[in-house]
Amino acid sequence: MADLEGTCDARFADVADLLADNLASGEDLGASIAVTVDGRPVVDLWGGWADQEQVTPWRRDTITNVWSCTKTVTSLAALVLVERGLLDLDAPVARYWPQFAAQGKEGVRVRHLLSHTSGVSGWERPVTVADVLDVPTSTARLAAQTPWWPPGTASGYHLLNYGHLVGELVRRIDGRTLGRFVAEEITGPLGADFHIGLPDHEFDRVADVLPPPPRPVGLAGADPDGVAMKTFTGPMGGADESWHPEWRRAEIGAANGHGNARSLARIHSVIACGGTLDGVRLLSSRTIDAIFQQQSDGPDLVLGAHLRFGIGFGLPSPAVPYLPQGRICFWTGWGGSVVVIDTERRAAIAYVMNRMGAGQLGSARTAQYIEAAFAALD
Repeated sequence: MADLEGTCDARFADVADLLADNLASGEDLGASIAVTVDGRPVVDLWGGWADQEQVTPWRRDTITNVWSCTKTVTSLAALVLVERGLLDLDAPVARYWPQFAAQGKEGVRVRHLLSHTSGVSGWERPVTVADVLDVPTSTARLAAQTPWWPPGTASGYHLLNYGHLVGELVRRIDGRTLGRFVAEEITGPLGADFHIGLPDHEFDRVADVLPPPPRPVGLAGADPDGVAMKTFTGPMGGADESWHPEWRRAEIGAANGHGNARSLARIHSVIACGGTLDGVRLLSSRTIDAIFQQQSDGPDLVLGAHLRFGIGFGLPSPAVPYLPQGRICFWTGWGGSVVVIDTERRAAIAYVMNRMGAGQLGSARTAQYIEAAFAALD
């Protein structure tokens, strides 16, 4: 059993044992797990290695690319604007971003962007990762596109462009970029070590993610011009893209947030605790209620899985059997990172790692940790 650092309430001993076992076996290389209840940490554990060579330990302040868990923080930024009366979920996106009305998108609503139902789940090809890192140019390209399905009729996971779309609303309403807004309005006030757009002086704290096992050929035989194929290949990049300085510096609100489990749990404790944490008020109960308004329920056009989306977050569905029913919202990151918010238990759970695992909505390790955490909460 590997040594862990941090703190853990006795009732969460099974969570600690799982992490220690997975680190000892090599299933996890380096990782952190955090659980908060009523905003207070009851689990804050980390251990293992920050590098594949096993030279640098995973430390308290180690951070890594959390992939699509970034989307939850991006969503929270939009919800802060909703709370302040500056963003209307039922308004056309074009009210704030006139160019977005092009090519039949005048009816796309703000709630469609936040629930992956806008019809714009990726870029028209050809497009490269370098193109996506040029956020102003690649965002303008999205505004000029034709939707790939009738907006609002189904979800199609906005894999890499979610932050471009939502972040542009933030920028046009507030004037600040998404990363700066998050830093000044969310993570700064909460004291959370999370970054969308990482400064160079923080690079030495980053644990590079290790690519997951090769994906099954899930797109074999798929329509080359279908929604899934266009989304996954526009662009198609590997996990090692996140090792590059250009990736770290960019503000990719769908995929390049850097943080750890502690920071993700801290941020999302605001939702778990009714919108206020340690005197920082970001949301009201009414805005939190909007998260749980179901916007779609069925096979996702990109991922293929049966998903339910609310506003900005996934809701429990057949695709995530490790989540109990209840007033729960969540999302995962490629390879296994996850953040789960339970407003009934007033709990937030997060897991962040550098050895990416197989699986579409979390890895086998993700399921282990989340199930153990809920068993302790119950």
